[in-house]
Amino acid sequence: MNVDHEVKRLVEEIQRLGSKNADGQTSVTFGVLFNDDQCANIFEALVGTLKAAKKRKVVKYDSELLLQGVHDSVSITLLQE
Repeated sequence: MNVDHEVKRLVEEIQRLGSKNADGQTSVTFGVLFNDDQCANIFEALVGTLKAAKKRKVVKYDSELLLQGVHDSVSITLLQE
């Protein structure tokens, strides 16, 4: 898997599903991203892709680990559009 390609696809999906926040940045909740059928078909390991994007400072979120159900309301914000 090409991690850079996966991160780029993640950015596209966040832009598609998200909305602009007060700071003008695009954000989406983990639950919306995780439960989207198109995302489920694209990403084999959504959480791993999110961690890679966070490490590259493409996105930010306030949790070390994201788990479906428990972290559905965690906001994921794009730092690079």
